[in-house]
Amino acid sequence: MTLHIGDIAPDFTTQTQFGPFSFHEWAGDSWVFFFSHPADFTPVCTTEMGRTAQLAGEFAKRNVKPLGLSTDTAEEHLAWIADVNDTQNTDLQFPILADADLSVARLYDMIHPHQSETAAVRSVFIIDPAKRIRLTMTYPMSVGRNFAEILRVIDALQTSDTYPIATPADWEVGKDVIIPPSIKDEEAAKLFPQGWKEFRPYLRTTKLD
Repeated sequence: MTLHIGDIAPDFTTQTQFGPFSFHEWAGDSWVFFFSHPADFTPVCTTEMGRTAQLAGEFAKRNVKPLGLSTDTAEEHLAWIADVNDTQNTDLQFPILADADLSVARLYDMIHPHQSETAAVRSVFIIDPAKRIRLTMTYPMSVGRNFAEILRVIDALQTSDTYPIATPADWEVGKDVIIPPSIKDEEAAKLFPQGWKEFRPYLRTTKLD
């Protein structure tokens, strides 16, 4: 199954280290950072799980719930989490899906045969409170994710939901944003009374309050 930006994230039920799990019910009115891992007790995955746990406060202040997936059992997750906490000096409290039968990995197209027939690649899905997929990223098994970029794109999505803007390359909170060309100058003057810089008729930037 191929999932696209704008699609409703498929619902599912499974187990985590905390017990039975229903995805849409658990997500509630929050954003979700859903990310997959090839297997428990692997080095790159251990650092990524640890980094996610370390950033719990950053995710919480953005109303984002982290959700991991690894193609092992809930019992194996519990043992692995102890290793994660010990080696990464953290306290992992978010759910990790048990997916030994690969059902969720296949539902979300996380199995890429040229990488592995039996383990998930490093997929990322950012899902909004309406359960729509807003962003996807896929990393190979050998490359750990950039968590500063994950937080950055969540900030960009949430900002563009609040204001009728786009964000330029390397944008971070506090930097200038782009006024889309679909907004003409007369309307822009009402939306952005603070004014803007015009580099070309199609490229205008402004600061947000």
